[in-house]
Amino acid sequence: MRIPFRGAQAAPLDPTLVAPMSTPAKPALTNGRRVGVLLVHGFTGSPASMRPWAEDLAARGYAVEMPLLPGHGTRWQHMNKVTWSDWVATVEGAFDKLAAENDTVVAVGLSMGGALSLRLAADRGEELAGVVVVNVALDTMRKDAVLLPVLKRFVPAFPGIRNDIKKPGMDEIAYPVIPLKAAYSMSAGWVELRRDLPRITIPVLYFRSKEDHVADLSSSKAINAGLSSKDFEERVLEDSYHVACLDNDAPRIFAESAEFIERVTAQQQG
Repeated sequence: MRIPFRGAQAAPLDPTLVAPMSTPAKPALTNGRRVGVLLVHGFTGSPASMRPWAEDLAARGYAVEMPLLPGHGTRWQHMNKVTWSDWVATVEGAFDKLAAENDTVVAVGLSMGGALSLRLAADRGEELAGVVVVNVALDTMRKDAVLLPVLKRFVPAFPGIRNDIKKPGMDEIAYPVIPLKAAYSMSAGWVELRRDLPRITIPVLYFRSKEDHVADLSSSKAINAGLSSKDFEERVLEDSYHVACLDNDAPRIFAESAEFIERVTAQQQG
């Protein structure tokens, strides 16, 4: 169990490094179809963790919408003032924008962003063509998680794990701590999501790192047991840790997710 503490770096993150991203579709590159991709970053993270992936998708002609989730990208204390429902609302708003401007939309997410993408799939169903998740987090085997309802009232944060990346020199631009009120709200959101996983019937591609120091196998077990999708595949990444889209397997994720997006969006449009 981690030792709770009250002090942590309060300096704000550089806003230019954590900025959201929004680019229009280039149908000339996608057989005349306007395809949107919604990218959702993880808990305490920022769009920086997914920017190379977003830029790769934009270069392929896809419209990209990558929001900065509320409470993120500023000071970690701000996360304790927002909840899971705020993040869900932000993801829904970004999806609605993409859906209004494009013919079809796919959601992709890292860690908690993967859980939020699956939440969107459970709620909006076949309005989405498919979902890609990387090291999705929607459950945990951490023993101290059961203490969150009490600890969040007295302790603002725990030490966090950031930059769980095998490749040297990479930085996801994330908070150094786990804000506990926000973590408790996320865990409550996970409970509802696990209950609603059977509502997901659209195609899902799931990348999971063989060695991940943040998301454990409980999330993999929940997804495999819960999803109703007939078009579902779990692919194991051998050379990356948690933030895999900045890690050694990033080129594989970019290429294989693009293949998936092309296939499922073509299928949806017939």
